[in-house]
Amino acid sequence: MTQAKSRFRTFEEYAALDPSGLPEGNYELVNGVIVEMGAERPENVVIASFLFAMLLPLCPYYLLHRGTEIAVSSAEVTSRYPDLLVLTEEGLAALLAQSQSRSLIRLDMPAPALVVEVVSPGEPGEPNYDRDYIDKRKEYARRGIPEYWLIDPMRAVVLVLSLSGGAYNAAEFREGDRIRSDQFKQLNLTAHQVLTAGKTE
Repeated sequence: MTQAKSRFRTFEEYAALDPSGLPEGNYELVNGVIVEMGAERPENVVIASFLFAMLLPLCPYYLLHRGTEIAVSSAEVTSRYPDLLVLTEEGLAALLAQSQSRSLIRLDMPAPALVVEVVSPGEPGEPNYDRDYIDKRKEYARRGIPEYWLIDPMRAVVLVLSLSGGAYNAAEFREGDRIRSDQFKQLNLTAHQVLTAGKTE
C-alpha cells in the first residue's frame, strides 16, 4: 500500500474533492489520508459477484451496491469501500438526494443493512488482517451497521457478525454449514458455496 500526500481534516473536505483528484484503482480514506490499496484479487471479485447474484432474489437490485463508499466513525476522518453492501430504502433515498459526483454514504445518512468484506491473505498483525478483522469491525459497529460479513478464503470461514449493544457477536460458518443471517433469513447458502463462489468440483 502507498499513501497519497493530501490530508483531510474533515469528511466534508474529502467529500467535496473532485473525482479527478482521486487515485485510479482501489483506495480508502484512513485517518484523513488516501491510502491506495492495490489491485483487488480476482478471487475476491468473483466471490463478491456471486454473493450479489445470490442476494438478488431476496433483495431489490437497487439496494445492492458494489463501488459505494461509506464514511465510518474512527479516530480521524475515515471511509471504506466494502466489497458489497446492502442499503435500506431510507439509505438509498438519502444517497440519491445528495448532490455529489460519486457514490458516497456520509455519516449523517442511514447505515446500510449489511456490509460484506472478502478478506485478502494476511496474518494477525499484518495490514490486510488487521484492517478487516479489527479496524473495520470497530468502525462498522460504531456506524450502527446491523450485520457485517467477513468472507475469508484463506481460513475457509465465513463470519457473520450481528450488532448487539454496540458490539458485534460473531457466528462462524465452515464447509457445509448453512449461513444464518438476521438480515436475510431466507438465504440458503453454505459456507463452501460462498467461499468457492458456487463452483462445483
